[in-house]
Amino acid sequence: MTERGRALALVWWAYAVAIAAGAVVLWLVPGAPLWRTLVADIVATVVIFGFSRAYRNSSFYDAYWSVIPPLLGAYWWWAAGAPVDARALLAMALVMFWAVRLTWNWAHHWQGLGHEDWRYPMVREAKPRMALFTDFFGIHFFPTVQVFLGCLPLYAAVTYSRPLGWLDAVAAAVTFGAVVIEMVADLQLRGFLKRARPGEVIRTGLWGWSRHPNYFGEISFWGGLALFGLAAHPAGWWWQIIGVIAMLLMFVLASIPMMEKRSLERRPAYAQLMREVSMLVPLPPRRG
Repeated sequence: MTERGRALALVWWAYAVAIAAGAVVLWLVPGAPLWRTLVADIVATVVIFGFSRAYRNSSFYDAYWSVIPPLLGAYWWWAAGAPVDARALLAMALVMFWAVRLTWNWAHHWQGLGHEDWRYPMVREAKPRMALFTDFFGIHFFPTVQVFLGCLPLYAAVTYSRPLGWLDAVAAAVTFGAVVIEMVADLQLRGFLKRARPGEVIRTGLWGWSRHPNYFGEISFWGGLALFGLAAHPAGWWWQIIGVIAMLLMFVLASIPMMEKRSLERRPAYAQLMREVSMLVPLPPRRG
C-alpha cells in the first residue's frame, strides 16, 4: 500500500471510530431524534478533532461534510417509523448522489498526511495563542452545526408523509442540477490545472460565467433540500431555511473572500476576471 493509501485508510478508520462513538450516544442519550443526533454528531466531531490534533492535520475533517448527512437521514427515517414514500426515497437518493461524488472528489485529490487545506493554517495562525480553540470551533464544530442545520429539511422529508407535488419536482431538479454543476465545474477545473501556465486564470466553461460555480452548486444543493422539506412540512418553513441561509452567508462572507484574496495574490490576471465574471450566480460575462 502506498503512503497515500495508508493515510486514506487511517482517515476511514478515524471515521469508523467517530461513527461508532456517535452510535453509542444514540443508544444512551434519551430524547427526541433531532436532539439525540445533534449530540451524537458533536461527539463524532470531537473524535475527528482528536485525530486531527494527533496527526497535526485538520483535513481529517474534510470528508465529514459529505459523509454525515446520509447517516443522519437514514437514522431519522428509521426513527420516524414512517411508511416508505416517494419523497423520502427521492431525497435520500439525491443526498447519496451528492455525498458519494463529493467524498470521492476529496479522496481523489487529497495527497496524504503531508497535505492540509490551505485555509486551516490561516485560521489557526490568525490568533496563535488560541490555535486550539479556533481549530476546534472554526474548523470542526462550526461546520458540523452548519451541516446539521442544512440537513433539517431532510429530517422533514423523511419524517412527514404528504403526496408528491410540483414543489417536489422543483426540489429534485434543483438538487440534481446542483450536483451536476459541482461535478462539471470540478472536471473543468481539473482539466485546466493540467495545462495552465503560471498565473493563468480559468475562463472556460462554467468558470467563464461564474468565478465560483462549485460554490454556487453547493449552495443550490442545500437550497434543493430546503425545497424538499417545505414540500413535506410547509408549517416548519422557519426552521428549515436556517441551514441554507447559513450556507449562503458562510460562502459569501468567508469562503469566497478568502479564496479571492489568495487568487489575487497569486494571479495578477484575477483582478480583470473579477471585473468581468460574476462572483457566484452564473451570468454572461461582461467584456471591456
